[in-house]
Amino acid sequence: MVKYTVVLFLSVMVGMGFGLSVAQARPAHAFHTSIAQIKYDAKSKILEVSLRVFTDDLETALSKENNGKVKLDDTSHADRLIENYLKKQFGFINQKGERKVMNFIGKEFEVDATWLYVEIPCQESPNGLMLQDALLTEVFDDQVNMVNLTYLSTKKTYLFKAENTSQPVVL
Repeated sequence: MVKYTVVLFLSVMVGMGFGLSVAQARPAHAFHTSIAQIKYDAKSKILEVSLRVFTDDLETALSKENNGKVKLDDTSHADRLIENYLKKQFGFINQKGERKVMNFIGKEFEVDATWLYVEIPCQESPNGLMLQDALLTEVFDDQVNMVNLTYLSTKKTYLFKAENTSQPVVL
């Protein structure tokens, strides 16, 4: 019985030590996903976008995009990199293939995620526009991006993967 207790105690201690070292190293999460909330403000005629991504995934994508290590912080340099990345990977495209103007508002950090805020002027209904959400798909094969779009009283959800990064908006 004493031998069993000692083995159990040592196993727990080793496990706790391993758990602490793993926690300190901030291991990669098991899934890759983002979520976007898009709400139309009828008064200002703006699509207000809130995007939530894992911070380490965004840093990985920005590092790849810019051929060097990128660490997110509160500097305007990081904001420019994020804005440029978003303009390539996310947005609305009209029937002529023109991307709607996007204004990067800012970012907000959580424990392991970053919220990105964008405004897209939209005088007309987004119905018929192409919605692109290719965020992080160039980095992770299993990336899934979910977009919840609310236009006036209509709500729609769109799912995007690496093989399907653009879809028509149908309201």
